[in-house]
Amino acid sequence: LSEMLSNPKLVLVQGTLNVVMKQNVTLSCLSEPGSLPVRYTLFKHNQQVSALNRSDLTPALFTLTISSASDVGEYKCKAECNNSSGGKYSNSLQFTLIEPISKPVLSSPTSQAKKGQNVTLSCLSENGSLPITYLFFKGTQNISPQKTMQKREAAVIFLFINSLSDFGTYKCKANNSFPNNTKYSNAFNFTLAEERSHSQPLIISLGLILLLLIIGFPVAIPCFIIPLYKASE
Repeated sequence: LSEMLSNPKLVLVQGTLNVVMKQNVTLSCLSEPGSLPVRYTLFKHNQQVSALNRSDLTPALFTLTISSASDVGEYKCKAECNNSSGGKYSNSLQFTLIEPISKPVLSSPTSQAKKGQNVTLSCLSENGSLPITYLFFKGTQNISPQKTMQKREAAVIFLFINSLSDFGTYKCKANNSFPNNTKYSNAFNFTLAEERSHSQPLIISLGLILLLLIIGFPVAIPCFIIPLYKASE
């Protein structure tokens, strides 16, 4: 009597489950024990991708190139003896495509600030696989712990403008699981908001009074001074 095949094991032997475009991955499928030869079939989303026959107890190796988004997803393999019907299915392996991040944008609701004011800075990469990790800098000095965002949301930090040095140049950087893909944002500067002098309203008021006097003086001559002059004659 021939031995029954066990459920095969599908194992990743080259590459990673988080894949980038154009990456090669190799899957190994092996069922033991069982009658030889064995036919191994690899499926992606329940569609046959490839099939190999093995006449010994060596695994079937399937090498794939991730060339489009349709190449990721769930893979399984099936083992069956050539002289029997049916077959056994393996565990599944799930591939996820990771994409590089876009250049992050650093922004704030306000570009002007006064000393003693609280301000916020936001950093966001519009594209790229999540999660994305952000770090904020002033000059070359980092000014915050890393912030890892699981959703497509901006990382936000709060700053207290305490001295003129706090009006320096700010940047942020972003990276994700895509290899060698750290990107830096635009530079952002706060400008010092001009504080109005307390004497400014007084100067404006005096200026208006003077202007009225200059305009009003020629009007006053015919209205008041000439009748007074005539009355005294």
